[in-house]
Amino acid sequence: MLNCIIIDDEELARTLLKSYVDKLDFLVSIGEFENPLDALAILKSEVINVVFLDIQMPQLKGTDFAKLVPSNTRVIFTTAYSEYALDGFELNAIDYLLKPITFERFLTAVNKVKSTSEGISEKTTDTLTIKSGYDLHKVQTEDILYIKSDSEYVTFYMKDKKIMSYQSLKSLENSLPASDFMRVHRSFIVNKNKVSGLKGRDLLLGDITIAVSDSYYDNVKKELF
Repeated sequence: MLNCIIIDDEELARTLLKSYVDKLDFLVSIGEFENPLDALAILKSEVINVVFLDIQMPQLKGTDFAKLVPSNTRVIFTTAYSEYALDGFELNAIDYLLKPITFERFLTAVNKVKSTSEGISEKTTDTLTIKSGYDLHKVQTEDILYIKSDSEYVTFYMKDKKIMSYQSLKSLENSLPASDFMRVHRSFIVNKNKVSGLKGRDLLLGDITIAVSDSYYDNVKKELF
């Protein structure tokens, strides 16, 4: 099942896309939004697999909103203006739907998302694509030491670099392989394979110290030690 949201300032456009979503058993709409700014909270609190995103909106252009979408969320642009297609693909949108949108064309777009998602799940999740601004970074999950939440962003820490991405730690936690990663604090997820010890209430990742909060302490001891 793929969770999606629809963002368009035109009610008729939202209604049409919602009717298309409801025809497919592998798609579920988590919300429809007139104002893209209202959709930011749900992107942080829920795992959203795909965003149907209008480009020309008065509150915030879709091309600007797309920069705020988490790296594990696919974007399908919807617009009446073909001249925006290049901007859409430069932002790594998985597809671009020109209005009026037929169900057949809609189905082609969502099948791209479906096949991509299935391909990731059938592969071992040994790589992770991280979206940072305009850039996409493909990293080996084994290279990630830990992930830290900082307000509306998370930062992936590796031995030789770090990458900041706009997304919540909660939504990220649900998309990471539980066999390799675990939450140990309100602000930290660690790579379990990098843990070398526990000193008091601190996890040791080599010479790096990560605080373990009281609510996670018992689970950390049980799983890692």
